[in-house]
Amino acid sequence: MIAFVARRLSLALISIVGASVIAFVILRVAPGDPARLVLGQFATPAQIAQFRRANGLDLNLAAQYWRFVSRFVTGDWGFSYGSGVPVRHLLISRLPATVELALTAFAWAAAAAVLLALACTYRTRPRLERSVNAVAFAGLAAPPFWLALLALLALSLKIGIFPGPDGQINARLAAFPHPTGFLLLDSLLAGRLDAFASVVSHLVLPAFVLGLGVWAYLYRLLRANLLEVANEPFLMVVESKGIGRWTTFWRHALPNAGLPTLTAAGLVLAWLLGGSVLVEAVFDWPGVGGLVVDAVGQKDYSIVQAFIVVSAATYVAVNFLVDLLYGVVDPRIRTAVNHGAQQ
Repeated sequence: MIAFVARRLSLALISIVGASVIAFVILRVAPGDPARLVLGQFATPAQIAQFRRANGLDLNLAAQYWRFVSRFVTGDWGFSYGSGVPVRHLLISRLPATVELALTAFAWAAAAAVLLALACTYRTRPRLERSVNAVAFAGLAAPPFWLALLALLALSLKIGIFPGPDGQINARLAAFPHPTGFLLLDSLLAGRLDAFASVVSHLVLPAFVLGLGVWAYLYRLLRANLLEVANEPFLMVVESKGIGRWTTFWRHALPNAGLPTLTAAGLVLAWLLGGSVLVEAVFDWPGVGGLVVDAVGQKDYSIVQAFIVVSAATYVAVNFLVDLLYGVVDPRIRTAVNHGAQQ
């Protein structure tokens, strides 16, 4: 088990370093001068040179990267060029909104994928299967930001069922304490059911749009695995004992078919935590996404770099935990890794 953890941890660190290098280089070679964008078109050459010296932009790429990494690991993520606020404070203040949206999207997508995959597999239902497969194909093919625009146009502007792109909560409601930053939880802790209802109504559309592709991917993967497991002899043995087919699939087929889906779930959860930028921008969600979109337009290196590194670390950390869980659930994985390490 120690060799298994050590191998996964080393791969995780290599992935984070690689992501940081690629992001750093791409941002530096992209056209545009952050000094000119921040100071404006009327800034003098002396002012631009002073800005570049103050922010280390006059150093070579290797020196700039070392400056960034050495400060990042100590918690100094730099300052936003545009606002002068520490980047770590900006990201941390917006992170709860992003996490709340990502977890909500993942929760409904994973639950719906499991239930519909079981419903379409344990018993033949051609109409249900065709309908669910059609929606799954559409969910995989449609870009999330395009779905977000359609959802806003149809369900908010035309029908008016859900609120428009105005953040997490109705701004006209009375304020309440935000000790955790997660408005769903904070509104309940404050006993504000009106605020809780407002947060839920604002959360439904972005969480649905963000989770639709995730649901489609997990559903198709789990259903394919269930169809494969459904032909295994051990299920016939279980059913021969008088156990119902739904119970057989739920208790015996699903755990065996769910191992590959577990890895996929870790991948999509990590992606949701760091990849909801465009959906957040469409819904004006006060998460990290809007901050990053503005930073990209302003060439605010500090914010974009920190976001990419944090996203890569989150992605790797979630998958590292999934790998460990996979090794616990299936001891064959640990045995294979240990055998490979010994060779």
